[in-house]
Amino acid sequence: MINNITGMDLRPQLSVAKATPSVTSMSMPAILGFKTPQLKEKATIRVKKIKRGDNIVIPGEIDDDYVDIVEEEIEYKGKYSKYFQDSGGGGNFFASQDRPILLTPRTYKRTTKYLKNCYIIDYIQSPKPKNGLGTEAVKQLAEKAMFDSRAEGRIVTFSAPIMKESSPALFFYKLGFRFTDPKCNEVMEECLRNNMPDIPAQIGMMYLPKNRLNKLLHYGELF
Repeated sequence: MINNITGMDLRPQLSVAKATPSVTSMSMPAILGFKTPQLKEKATIRVKKIKRGDNIVIPGEIDDDYVDIVEEEIEYKGKYSKYFQDSGGGGNFFASQDRPILLTPRTYKRTTKYLKNCYIIDYIQSPKPKNGLGTEAVKQLAEKAMFDSRAEGRIVTFSAPIMKESSPALFFYKLGFRFTDPKCNEVMEECLRNNMPDIPAQIGMMYLPKNRLNKLLHYGELF
């Protein structure tokens, strides 16, 4: 057998890529049912700014850095007596408008606590209760008050529930606020210790002590 190779093409065979039609980019169809995510809901909070010049008197117990303690001298007003002693040594006679007896005026000192510059929470309501929106609103106010050179972190509020179920006392108490009435704080502590489901609606002024301000700013955070 003779191998006939002389007639074969010995040049290397190179593969040639064939031209293919180009792929045209197509726009993606709209995703059905897709909605733009809504912005995060926020609690409604109404705040006022109190000035020292408003001369708001604070009863009860409150930290000294919340109030301007002023000692004032008060003078008793003159009072008319119902009777007077006759100068001639006679009996007692009814005093008349023509001859009243004016008691000797006296003075006494009174210590008054006037509220310093601060923020007061007048109203707060969350669209979703127990969802952290109210807490976030109070934390933002605390941060604002902390950087306010006049308020210096002072925040007060007044617990005045419209109905028992809407009492804000427990909400503010857990955030660090305290009543100016020590008895109300004792009631709140007892309710928390005993895990009472229904906490009595406490009424009165509450304030945020300075030593609890930093805890409020980090309330609910994990470390």
